Amino acid sequence: MPDDLAALKAIIMAQQVEIARLSTSERAYDALIQSLKIRIARLQKQKFGTSSEKIEREVEQLELLLEDVEIAIAAADTTPEPEEKEGDDAATSPRRRRGKPRVSETTPRERIVLDPGETCSACGGPLRLVGEDVAEILEFIAAKLKVVETARLKKSCRQCETMVQPEAPSRPVPRGMAGPGLLAHILVSKFDDHLPLYRQAEIFARQGVEIPRSTLIDWCGQAVAVLRPLVTLIRQEVTASD
Repeated sequence: MPDDLAALKAIIMAQQVEIARLSTSERAYDALIQSLKIRIARLQKQKFGTSSEKIEREVEQLELLLEDVEIAIAAADTTPEPEEKEGDDAATSPRRRRGKPRVSETTPRERIVLDPGETCSACGGPLRLVGEDVAEILEFIAAKLKVVETARLKKSCRQCETMVQPEAPSRPVPRGMAGPGLLAHILVSKFDDHLPLYRQAEIFARQGVEIPRSTLIDWCGQAVAVLRPLVTLIRQEVTASD
């Protein structure tokens, strides 16, 4: 900090102006968030009206806008989140609260143990275990593509000279390169996650595999054809019940 009194006053004035600007922006953000939440709630009540599809699209757009505003607020807010106390209501709290992720019991876990060793680094005396502090981090293992090579060995009989070779395993798409896991991922991403095929092609390209959009279209169509008998059986089972 400078020793000049005038310079210090100028710094304080600039900080006060910045604080006032941030406070005004925060109030504007809060007002926008509240108005968006009210509009979304009203539209959701009218969701099943005569123009439900149009209202549904408007709700999705407002939710995206609300999400962008909240992300901008979170990016500007560098203060740590306070500890949650039992009985606190996030809806009535003036600050946005971060919800703690709920991890399923079936989620794989990896334990990393940081051991200080067997002897004290200060005096060299022996150490004994008195407890441990455990902290959890939720990590994401990115999906990756791999090429599975299936080699069918050809062998000949020394006596009758007969050629012997195992049959080729079946494929979900005849003469196609896509495996069942890849096809399932493409279908779920398109029809459940609403991820267009051209975006999936961009994601695959970042992983080192360039799949033309026309190929993805063919794979989707062929996979739908493979699943059609199963869909028919499910439909017959459902419609035959009470």
